Amino acid sequence: MVQWFDWDRVRNVVEFGPGTGVFTEAILSKLHADAKFFAVERSPEMVNMTRQRCPTATVYEDSATNLHALCDREGMQSIDAVICGLPWASFPESLQTEILDTMLQRMAPEGRFATFAYWQGVFLPAGRRFSKRLKTSFGSIQRSHTVWKNVPPAFVYRCQR
Repeated sequence: MVQWFDWDRVRNVVEFGPGTGVFTEAILSKLHADAKFFAVERSPEMVNMTRQRCPTATVYEDSATNLHALCDREGMQSIDAVICGLPWASFPESLQTEILDTMLQRMAPEGRFATFAYWQGVFLPAGRRFSKRLKTSFGSIQRSHTVWKNVPPAFVYRCQR
């Protein structure tokens, strides 16, 4: 999830849905000294888990739909990188659209977005809709190899404006 980013260049980094903080921990280990970072998580329990695992991270208990206000609070005019653990295949179209539109409005012209998907979710209507939306929103989309040892098997979408 995090290896694909050029950590020497990115300065404004946001994580959607950090969950237990596994990716947050990896992000913090790679962040440039001059970079700004925050994570957004809706679940109070997951916010606490991420904060315990990564006490130096700024983790907001909020929605990714409030990205503009959170970026303003953090002094981020634009976002260079978004690392995302949201369950896109379980979201209705309206929520997928709202989050992606908000993110794209704030993303830098060369911004990058990485999110993972479980293979079984790709075949659900919401998973197919999300994949199509990525194709219309980004200039370049790649899929990583499948991690078969993950349960369930997953891959990473790597998208660049």
